[in-house]
Amino acid sequence: MYFVYVLKLANGNLYVGSTGNLRRRVQEHKDGLSTYTKKHLPLDLRYCEVYKSKEDALERERKLKQHKSALGHLRNRIKRSIN
Repeated sequence: MYFVYVLKLANGNLYVGSTGNLRRRVQEHKDGLSTYTKKHLPLDLRYCEVYKSKEDALERERKLKQHKSALGHLRNRIKRSIN
């Protein structure tokens, strides 16, 4: 299984990534092992999607990063589900 995940950073921004091991990758972010997110600690896992193939997960990650409207819709879904 592969995951697309969304982290909420200390500055309020969302970070989108993908991985084959969600628990390990989130811990790496929290431990400051990711170049971008280590500047924006603390962070919190807010959302994830599960895919059977790495290719599908990478495609979804790419779409979320390239199409700001898709990320905006996801941001609204996250806000509604948390509040």
